[in-house]
Amino acid sequence: MRPNRGIEIGTGLFVVLGFASLLFLTTQLPSSGLKLAQTKAGYHVTAAFDNVGDLKVGAPVTMAGVNLGEVESVRIDWTTYKAVVKMRIDPQYTKIPDDSDASIQTQGLLGGKYVAVGAGGSETFLKEGSQITLTQSALVLENLINKFFSSQASKGPDAGDASAPAGNTGSSAPNKGTSK
Repeated sequence: MRPNRGIEIGTGLFVVLGFASLLFLTTQLPSSGLKLAQTKAGYHVTAAFDNVGDLKVGAPVTMAGVNLGEVESVRIDWTTYKAVVKMRIDPQYTKIPDDSDASIQTQGLLGGKYVAVGAGGSETFLKEGSQITLTQSALVLENLINKFFSSQASKGPDAGDASAPAGNTGSSAPNKGTSK
């Protein structure tokens, strides 16, 4: 018995289309660093952070929840040992005060990192080549958990024990001035 040729061709095309769409979606992820789209217009600003966490190229740059642009590169400055983030800001956002601050935030509990820009009050604005000097580094969840556990361990086993008697506020040594 001969297999149906139409089903084989259809299945083959379906598999090829699946691989092609998977390849396309993989190149569009911010963490891949690969982009099929051309470079976008805008101006570039930098900010130096002590710790960027897992901030990736392509991560959004936002202000008040509005997407202003994206992260173009993350590198280390070997003189200050800080991570320097280069951001592309879309050309329509020209009125960002130059004393604004930048912080690295997390999208949701387990989401990726992004750069949030907080508006300053200056009358002059960011332009090509500007640097944001006020920065707040990423909050690394593992560091917080380690600090919590180390502080709990240093308190000892009796710290915070609610089962201790309420009237026992003094020393546990017996009174020496009592008669027998």
